[in-house]
Amino acid sequence: MERDIGEDARCGAIESRSRRTPLEIPEKVRRSAALQGEAGHVWLASLPLQIAGLEHRWMIKVGPPEQRGSEAFVAAARTRDGRDAVLKIVLPHIDPMRQELRILQAANGAGYARLLRSDPAGNAMLLEKLGPPLHAFHLPDDRRIQIICATLAEAWMSLLPLGAPLPTGADKAMEFAAAIESLWEPLGMPCSERAVELALSYAERRRQAFDPARSVLAHGDAHEWNTLAAPRSRTGFKFIDPDGALAERAYDLAIPMREWGSVLPDGDLVQHGRHRCGLLSRLTGVECRPIWEWAVIQCVSNGLLLHRIGFAAAASVSLAMADAWAASGDPAVP
Repeated sequence: MERDIGEDARCGAIESRSRRTPLEIPEKVRRSAALQGEAGHVWLASLPLQIAGLEHRWMIKVGPPEQRGSEAFVAAARTRDGRDAVLKIVLPHIDPMRQELRILQAANGAGYARLLRSDPAGNAMLLEKLGPPLHAFHLPDDRRIQIICATLAEAWMSLLPLGAPLPTGADKAMEFAAAIESLWEPLGMPCSERAVELALSYAERRRQAFDPARSVLAHGDAHEWNTLAAPRSRTGFKFIDPDGALAERAYDLAIPMREWGSVLPDGDLVQHGRHRCGLLSRLTGVECRPIWEWAVIQCVSNGLLLHRIGFAAAASVSLAMADAWAASGDPAVP
């Protein structure tokens, strides 16, 4: 029996890829897939076939993978009309509710990389190609904060994407509290008990403060590595890799508050925190208190998570900031 033209074309695309050099998969992606057991091994084995099918259906050519990230295969791509793009295929079980896809669909390019094509079943996305991350520009701290705030103002939406509900700010507060409680002692208590107690009390306060009417579609991880140059956009930058939550704006503003790199800043750590918190507040109109509370929660929980996966330098900085802020006696933020 003869195959139809579509079947021949599909097989041709697969054979074309098989004749190229073997598909490179970054080591961090391989490790993440291996942690998923059989599902991860099946995903890895089927990835070349999935890419070949997308090349045919979307009429793109996929290039070598990028090395960023660990939870998705990300590679440069070129469309039939010569446009540069990015292919992203997310590991199974990482985003089962397709939150990233739904957020990008709802944003339609405002504040986020534009979604060009998608395959929800395979959790694959073709995205507009953006420039270098904000980190690569080596700008002064205050200027980086200004850019992130301007991009957040563009990205925040009150209308939610259709489909299953997103986690709320209350959900995230409970999630962070649970992580802190489960990790602190097993990891050898790498920060002070006072920092843990304060973070847990703040998490309960932010849980109780959740108000859907005052919430936005938050990015959830708006730092300088997820903020990429987009010269033709209104702010000059756009976000990638949203986690997504229905939360107060302060939830997103705590991400810059937790990001201090792998070297502890010189000087008074409390004053560093107060200055950054005040700047975030002035740029966005959000009160300092909720920003500060989410920041303590983030510094402790993120520091413990970094400690667990072996990023000791960054973990120690995050936890040292939380210790200093907690030891200051819950300072009255500006």
